[in-house]
This record gives sequence, structure tokens and C-alpha cells, in this order.
Amino acid sequence: GELCASTCKTRWNAMPPAPDQNPTAILLRKLESIAILTDAERQAVASLPMRVQSLGARQDILREGDESRHCCLILEGWACRYKLLSAGKRQIFSFHIVGDVPNLQSLHIPDADHNIATLTKARIGYIPHDSLRALTTNHPSVGALLWRDTLIEAAIFRAWMVGMGRRSAFEQIAHLFCEMYLKMQAVGLAEGYRCPMPITQADLADALGLTPVHINRVLKDMRGRAMITLKSDMLVLEAWNELIRVSEFDPTYLHLEARAAG
Repeated sequence: GELCASTCKTRWNAMPPAPDQNPTAILLRKLESIAILTDAERQAVASLPMRVQSLGARQDILREGDESRHCCLILEGWACRYKLLSAGKRQIFSFHIVGDVPNLQSLHIPDADHNIATLTKARIGYIPHDSLRALTTNHPSVGALLWRDTLIEAAIFRAWMVGMGRRSAFEQIAHLFCEMYLKMQAVGLAEGYRCPMPITQADLADALGLTPVHINRVLKDMRGRAMITLKSDMLVLEAWNELIRVSEFDPTYLHLEARAAG
């Protein structure tokens, strides 16, 4: 079911990238959210070849066991990494937004050990491994930046592990909302404590190790305490400071170039 059930007090003007925007500009925007590039590095990234494909919601981008020869850049929409158990139970490892490259590790580990799928309608840019390797050879600092991005992903995994092991359901959801807001703000997809949130209660449950019923109860509690508003796939963080306090959220692990919320 959908996340939203209450009335949104403020209209939100979404800021998705224009369909005709140069796809590599989206990658540049992501990279420059965590570091500063030189003009030569920007030009090299902008010259990367890319094949663009449109996908529907709930479609696999990469399946477990596949050998990947491309890195997949999210150009529009949301995606996730996940694994299915034999009984059909799903564990989501991470959510991915515009600018993310969820299989960046495939440059060095080409055989996929999990699945990557769209959560919404999406556009995906496929960048050949050979082109990325040439880029990192000619511009080692860009290679270091891509390595930095994978390390930040590892830091996010650690934060999720702490949440699943030691935080209450309320604290986990509050922490995730703060994390996703800052990630979207850093690439120009959120502002004013408002951001897209098109994922379902089932998606949240599979990511946080909870049940959809428990997720529903916590979201109702958050709305009742005027901490959030959810409407038409948009999230408004009505009480940012309180969400931070309750979840003990410290954005340091995101290592963003600019972390100020607002």
C-alpha cells in the first residue's frame, strides 16, 4: 500500500531532471555533492558514453548471478538493491535516487551477488566498464572519487545495520527519512524539508526488517505527533530537529560536500 494518508499542508514543486538533460550532467551533480572536480575532470566525465533505457516500476535492472559489463546510473526514478530468500521473503539493502550508481562495485566484482530493481518508473544510463576504467586511468582523482562513493555506501550500510539491530521501529523510520532527505537535497531533488517519497509501506518493511502493519502504525504515530506529512508520494518533515533528536541522526556518515538542511 501507499505510504501516504494525511493531507499535505504545502504544495511541493518537484525538481526532477529534464528528460533532455545530458545524462552525464546528472553523474557530475552526484559526484560534486561529495567532492570538487577540476574542469578537466568535469569534461572527462561529461564525455562518457552512455546508453539510456526507460523501465517500468518493479523491473529488474540487474539480477543475481548476472555478469555486469556496465555501471548503471539512475537518471530518473527510484531503485533498490535487494535479495530474495527461497520462501520469497525480500530484504532491501539500499534505496537509490537520481545520480546514484548502485552497481559501481561491478567495476571490480562483475558477478552480481544480489538484484537491483526499479521501485518506480525510471530511466537508467548504462556506462561501459571499459570507458570508466579509461576515465580512472587518465584521471586518477576521479577514480579515487568513485572509490570514495563506494566507501560512503558502506557507511550507509553500517548505519542501517545499527538501526536494524539497536533502534526502535520509530527511530529507524525517522533516521531513514532524515538520510533520504539529505541525499536528495545534495543533488537538487529536495528543499524546504520536502522531498519525494514514492516507496510503499512494503518497501519500507523489507528495508528495515519490520512488517507493513508495524510501518503503518509508526507512520500514523508520526503524523499524529505532527512530525511528518505524507501525501501523493511527497514527504514533508514537519519537525526536523525532533526527528534528528529521536533517531540520534548524525549526517557525518553521508560525507556530503554541503550538509546543511533546509
